Amino acid sequence: MSAEPGFRAMMADLTKMRLNILVLVTTAVGYGLGRFGASDFDWSRLGLTLLGTGLAAASAAILNQVLERSRDARMHRTRDRPVASGRLSRGLTFMAGVGSGYAGFVVLAGAVDLLAAGLAIANILIYVVIYTPMKPMSSVNTLLGAICGAIPPMIGWAAATGALEVGAWLVGALLFVWQLPHFFALAWLYREDYRRGGHKMLPVLDGSGRITGQGMITTAAMLIPIGLLSTMFGVTGWWSALGSVLLGVWFTMRCLSFWLQPDDVTARSVFLASLAYLPIILTVMVLDRGPVSPDAWLRGGRTSVISESAPSPPVETLEEAKS
Repeated sequence: MSAEPGFRAMMADLTKMRLNILVLVTTAVGYGLGRFGASDFDWSRLGLTLLGTGLAAASAAILNQVLERSRDARMHRTRDRPVASGRLSRGLTFMAGVGSGYAGFVVLAGAVDLLAAGLAIANILIYVVIYTPMKPMSSVNTLLGAICGAIPPMIGWAAATGALEVGAWLVGALLFVWQLPHFFALAWLYREDYRRGGHKMLPVLDGSGRITGQGMITTAAMLIPIGLLSTMFGVTGWWSALGSVLLGVWFTMRCLSFWLQPDDVTARSVFLASLAYLPIILTVMVLDRGPVSPDAWLRGGRTSVISESAPSPPVETLEEAKS
């Protein structure tokens, strides 16, 4: 019995449980946004989507640790991971990673949607075959890693609609851009550890922090037009647009404070701001969801699908997208 907590902790580390909780949340957000307005919201389909996506995300995390065993062993924050510490063999872990990825694909392809399954497999390949080997080679690796974080909400949307409509790309873009200032701040805080592990993160190469700060400001500011585009295309409503502006300006100002004074205190401020920004804006987007219609802006914003005077919800549009 005493070994059980240790085993659970090891499995949580192996699958990067805390990181993949975010993957599941954003997948659920993508599903909810894509399925909004349908009278037959399928909770079991959402559950299977989360199961398949979770297995795929675990696969990417496991295989990543197999490839990065030596670099993880040199870093203080990762040296106790199961593979880096030698508690699990690379061969056994590799088999577990492949098996988890295959199981995720089977669940998504067989019970949810083939497009969602394809996106999940693509995410594993980008993370393991491209992003992981790129980390010791170029700071471009951060952009590749951000692609992996942008795909889960698109998986959710594809599972809900059977297609990748404009809303899927916008919520994916939001996650992609958000990860950049978020990770720049994290990488600055652990820059010595990343240097020790041989990772060429931007803060490792940018000793002054000026370029890192510029990257933070630019990417945080980009979140504002993405939020406005979501309203313009009818994916979300006016409250969401207001939230995007207010939160985006606040987040950008946190990044500006780092650029003016690049140190661990301001970097931690940016990191904590990023952790606050994402759940708030996603919640606002879900609560203020509008019908997916490119001409919503010309109509003066969204038309509430729950209004008594409105026609029946656009369920047919969602059903047609599946065919």
